[in-house]
Amino acid sequence: MLLAIKPDNPQQRLVRQVVDVLEKGGVIAYPTDTTYGIGCSIFSRKGVDRIYQIKQREKKKPFSFICASQADISKYAQVSNYAFKLMKRLLPGAYTFVLDATKIVPDLLTTKQKTVGVRMPDNAICAAIVEMLGHPIVTTSANLSGEEPIGDPREVFRLMGKQLDIVVDGGMLSADVSSVVSLLGDRPVVLRSGAGDTGWCGEDQ
Repeated sequence: MLLAIKPDNPQQRLVRQVVDVLEKGGVIAYPTDTTYGIGCSIFSRKGVDRIYQIKQREKKKPFSFICASQADISKYAQVSNYAFKLMKRLLPGAYTFVLDATKIVPDLLTTKQKTVGVRMPDNAICAAIVEMLGHPIVTTSANLSGEEPIGDPREVFRLMGKQLDIVVDGGMLSADVSSVVSLLGDRPVVLRSGAGDTGWCGEDQ
């Protein structure tokens, strides 16, 4: 199903329709502040397994997930004082931050080192979905592993619609990805440069 939701003022009844699918373990495509993502509830093992199959991705590469707020991030990741201040300045935004996971995070979403990637995109549809669901959703770009991300929801539907429960049409997006920044040490380390500006990295935090 291709479901159009207004990007500036998401209709709550349509957001509820998407959340109902997620609560049942479904898998959706949805807009972020970079490109389209594929996701499910972080507590749906079946959903996570489906995303690995859809993406044709190796199980040793865990997915990141989207939180509704900084308070939410602190439930699922260990946030130092400097990391909190940095994220407060940059979020919501096009960043994935790597942090140590808390025990609540399912093993499927952590690395061997028990770290996680967390996002808080600047996108009203995405934020509304996660907030109504009440816990994070998996985030990974809507493409096969190794291929270019897709910013056109109709193209996502054409290529993956049969494998997804809902493709949320939030309008045309870029085919860019988030910048990935590790906050594991005393200073931030850029692991991947993307849409989020990383010129501040290396400054005194």
